[in-house]
Amino acid sequence: MPRAKGERRLEILKALAGMLEQPKWERITTAALAGKLEVSEAALYRHFASKAQMYEGLIEFIENSVFTLANRIAQDEPDGAKQADKMVEMLLAFAEKNPGMVRVMTGEALVGEHERLQARMNQFFERFEASLKQALRAPGGDGGDVSAQAGALMRYAIGCLHQYAKSGFAKKPVESYAAQRRFLST
Repeated sequence: MPRAKGERRLEILKALAGMLEQPKWERITTAALAGKLEVSEAALYRHFASKAQMYEGLIEFIENSVFTLANRIAQDEPDGAKQADKMVEMLLAFAEKNPGMVRVMTGEALVGEHERLQARMNQFFERFEASLKQALRAPGGDGGDVSAQAGALMRYAIGCLHQYAKSGFAKKPVESYAAQRRFLST
């Protein structure tokens, strides 16, 4: 029975993400990805016009997953400070569950690819920081310098993502956050 087009696209994206999870990761070529899937490079290009489109598919997954969860947190948690705390923890937990995506989020996998991909990841982090600001403005937020506080939380989270990737996915970001969160709230 032939596969649906969307099913093959998802299979390609899962294989790409899996290759990015390897601790001794090297830049991924379409030839290596095709080899992993046991298809021709032409078969990849029937589903994606370019390797950049494949990375865009991973970025869409990151955006949809993280912002769906962030919106749920904002709806379920009325306390602004707790919202921000839960959002940071959720971002770190997402990274732990999806180590291949961490290489995309940190830009490591995007080096040498189309610059619009890194710009899109930058927009993701700006949007996430805006979500943190909104949470910190909600009742229960500390009322201080919301921009500075959201910026500090964002930079902490990005640092955790980099450390997680550089450690070969050994330094779990959620564990670090559980121990360090009290130092981040003022």
